[in-house]
Amino acid sequence: MSASALQVARTGLEAQDTRMRVIANNLANANTTAFKAERANFATLAYQDARVAGQQSSSETAYATGLNLGTGVAVQSTTSKLTQGEMNSTGGAFDLAIQGDGYFQVQLPGGQTGYTRAGNFSLSAEGQLVTAQGYAVLPPVTVPAGSASVTVGADGTVSALAAGSGASVQLGQITLASFTNPAGLQATGNNFLTETGASGPAQIGAAGANGRGSLAQGMLESSNVDVTQQLVDMIECQRAYEINSKMISAVDDMLKNANQTL
Repeated sequence: MSASALQVARTGLEAQDTRMRVIANNLANANTTAFKAERANFATLAYQDARVAGQQSSSETAYATGLNLGTGVAVQSTTSKLTQGEMNSTGGAFDLAIQGDGYFQVQLPGGQTGYTRAGNFSLSAEGQLVTAQGYAVLPPVTVPAGSASVTVGADGTVSALAAGSGASVQLGQITLASFTNPAGLQATGNNFLTETGASGPAQIGAAGANGRGSLAQGMLESSNVDVTQQLVDMIECQRAYEINSKMISAVDDMLKNANQTL
């Protein structure tokens, strides 16, 4: 019994350590553009059935209750909190925020398409709209040299005043991707997500159409991390870790007492 209790307490320590890592990552990204806070989900490990309810206790009777011994806990998954972050004004012509659902599309190295809500874009040397890493925004948008007053409409339409003529010219349209299950997207770092079988295929369309959010120029979406709540979760996690540590100490004392007695 004691050995089993040690094993159960050990799984509790590992689970709380993983949860603390999730909380630490949330706090570390409290100021990351468009970051979505995550939550660790727990699940019980397999049970050992010493006696099954309904099993014969005699030739004429059956046990009304079973004897099931749990083997501990594990972190089952992490879930992203997909609520809208606060909208902060930057005044930057190429800073874009999504108000509502949807993701920007980015051409990652190797040809894979990445998805992000971080719209802190800029122009490359060729005038193409790119991320901070230099990855092209999809579909490509190129601003000709000398263009002035670049504007991005709520539907993603990009326009600018042409050099010389002063006439407004449409340069392209930034479309958004939506997913049946956005929680199933795979985080890869640098604010990028990739499609998985769980997320479903990307559904591409104009901003503001078919449930997609609209675009706001000169704005950036902030992280949706609630620092106060994360600190509360951190204290709760620390207490749970301490309890499991005390369980190991208590079982160790029981084993020492048993050895001395026997």
